[in-house]
Formats: sequence, C-alpha cells, structure tokens
Amino acid sequence: MAIYSVNQQEIAERISPESTSLSQWKDWKWQLKHAIQSIDTFEKLLGIRLEATEREQVGRTLETFPLSITPYYLSLIDADDFRNDPVFLQAFPSPKELEVGRHEMADPLAEDEDSPVPGVTHRYPDRVLLHISNVCSMYCRHCTRKRKVGDQDFIPERETILQGIEYIRQTPVVRDVLLSGGDPLMLSDDYLDWILTELRSIPHVQVIRIGTRMPVVLPYRITDALVAMLKKHHPLWVNTHFNHPREITASSREALSMLANAGIPLGNQSVLLAGVNDCPRIMKSLVHKLVENRVRPYYLYQCDLSEGLSHFRTPIGMGVEIMESLRGHTSGFAVPTFVVDAPGGGGKIPLNPNYLLSLSTNKVVLRNYEGVITTYQEPDSYKPIYCDRKCDDCHLQLKLDDGQEFRSTGIERLLSNHDDSIALTPEGNERMVRRDE
Repeated sequence: MAIYSVNQQEIAERISPESTSLSQWKDWKWQLKHAIQSIDTFEKLLGIRLEATEREQVGRTLETFPLSITPYYLSLIDADDFRNDPVFLQAFPSPKELEVGRHEMADPLAEDEDSPVPGVTHRYPDRVLLHISNVCSMYCRHCTRKRKVGDQDFIPERETILQGIEYIRQTPVVRDVLLSGGDPLMLSDDYLDWILTELRSIPHVQVIRIGTRMPVVLPYRITDALVAMLKKHHPLWVNTHFNHPREITASSREALSMLANAGIPLGNQSVLLAGVNDCPRIMKSLVHKLVENRVRPYYLYQCDLSEGLSHFRTPIGMGVEIMESLRGHTSGFAVPTFVVDAPGGGGKIPLNPNYLLSLSTNKVVLRNYEGVITTYQEPDSYKPIYCDRKCDDCHLQLKLDDGQEFRSTGIERLLSNHDDSIALTPEGNERMVRRDE
C-alpha cells in the first residue's frame, strides 16, 4: 500500500515514470526541481484538458506573470472539480490577471517609496521589512508583489542584503525585523543562517520574524536541519499564510509541529479571496484548524489593489461579516484582526463590527456578539494626570526596565547564583579610581 495518497502517487509516477520513492517526494529540492511551470505539464500531471481558447488566454497571462506550483501543492487540487477548487484558484493563472482596473497599482502599498536603501521597507516607526528573496516555490495568483516575485534578474545579492542590514544597524529605533520576499525559506540554510547571525549581532534588534508560505505549499522544506539552525536565533517568530482549511494536511501539520516544538511562535496571515474563502463557515474552520496546530490567526487581509486582482477582491463588508461570525462565537485567540493595508503606504488599518453604540460623559452603551445591549458606567471621580512629556519628572512609576526578582548584598551576593558579581570592592578604592581616569 502506498504511504502517500493515491493522488500524490499518480502525480509522482507521471513526473518520474521509472520510480519515485517516498523519500524523493518528501525531498524539498526534488519538489522544486519538478515544479510545474507550463500548461502542458499541469494538464498531464492533473489528468485534465483545458479548452483551446482557455489555453491560449492562460498562455498570454504567463507572458507577464509566471507559473510555478510544487507537485505537493498540485496534489491537493480536486481534479474532478478543479475550476471551483480553492487550491487551483490560488495556483493556476487566470486571464483576468491581465485586466487592470483603474484603481489598481503595480505597487499599491508604496513599498518602493518607503525604501531608504535597496531591499528595505521602513514604514512603521520601530520595525522594517527586509526583502531577501524574490523567488517562491509556488507563485500565488493573488500576490501583492507580482511586480517583483519571479523576476530572476532581481534576486538580492549579498551586497544588497548587507546594505539593508547596515541600514538597520545604523537605525537604533528599529527593534523588529521582518524577513520577507518572495519566500525567505527559498534560501539555503547556510545563507539564511548568515543573515540571521548578522541581524542578531545588532543590539537594538529585539525580534526577528520570517514570513513564509512553505508550510502551506512545500512543507517538506521544514527539515530538522533548518529547525536546528533557526533555534539558534531566538527570539524568532514565523508567520505563514494558510487561506483555506484544505491546505492543512498531515504534511503541513508535521511542519508546523516541528517549528512549534522548537519554541518558535507561529502566526498566520490569510487574505480574503473571492471564491476561495469568502465564507464565515470556511474561515471558522480554518482558524480552528490553525489553533489546533499551535498557530495563532494573526491577520485577515482585505485583498490589495494590486494590478490584476479585481477577480479576487470582495467588498469590505464581507470581511466584517466574517469577523461578526468569529468574535464571541469562538475562542478570542482564534480571531484574527481584519485589516486593510492602506493604499499609498498608510499601513494596516483594523476594521471590526461596531460594538460601541453610544456614549455620554459618564456612561457607555455597548452591544455584544448576541445583539445584547448593555451599559458600562464610567468612573465619577477620575482625575487625569496632566502629561507635559517630561518623563524624567513624572510621578508615575516609570520603571520600564525588567523587574529584579532577587536582591542581595555582601557575601550573600557572591554566593548567589542569580548574580554575576565576582568581587566586592570598597568604595573609593584607588585602583578603581585610576581605572576610571
């Protein structure tokens, strides 16, 4: 009996008629080598045949936006109903991608305008995006960076990445760095290790994040070696991109488990896509499956105004309806934040159903997820503290450093395991005074 599903077995045999073992199928480099990049191969492996007119139209689309699907992700498509399949819709080109609406833009988020040096987008005060790869294992048809992804002539070189790292080094306000692309996990373990090591050497960088769709489209990329390397660079966070419950498989569960077991917090960023997941039941199922696998639903994005994505966009009201079906109806930590990434580089703007109905000087009127209307009584004697922005003279307890659990003096301090002191020196010691001169 085959260890993997019949569909995967058939696809593997069509790729390599002589033989394909389970170890080959689960080799991420084998998957990349056999990525589907033509209509003919797609039809052959899936066992379907497109109409001649459709083939011609899709061919024209590929002249602008390339095709690349891993055999693994292709195997998730229901060949008997592929035109309505959520995996097919995200992976296979559509002639509609060449239809550019009058409100659509090549760079709707103005990432290039907010780029102080090549490869860096600095939009928010304390965090930056570091663009380290243009290549993906699977080209999502709804990608907001279609202007870059797949452009083999613009893969950032080491010198370009060093420029970005140096910008971060010289910008002390940056405490959070997001590695993005393309897909950062398309880089080799050693190259990614080098980038993470360089970033970890910057004292003010507190957190590093990696945005990747590998657990979704190529879960075999999550190897023991990769995870062992990532563990060296904590605190490290990983955000992935599941859009539909069907994308969660035994292989993706295993990949997520490996990352979570390594102490890496996992988040998920979904995009609201017409015909794919624009349904409250689908999204509730997705978030439940995510938290079951230790992945926190982070964002639900309204589809961006990138060129050729009109057929994917829904009204914002659809997203609000989905949020209405989640908040209160399921665990709070399973509810993502619905956002519009503002055109022109305005950043993420959260959108929610309106739970605040009215307010006065001493009372607030609220409603809950059931439609129950209630009130909250404001304090009668609240005296706000006037803030003149002179923090050094503030009467509040502005002790922002880490709390100290232990306090010891004298010999006790030298004997304790919680203090690194190795000697006690009397005040005014001449030798110490000379050191300070």
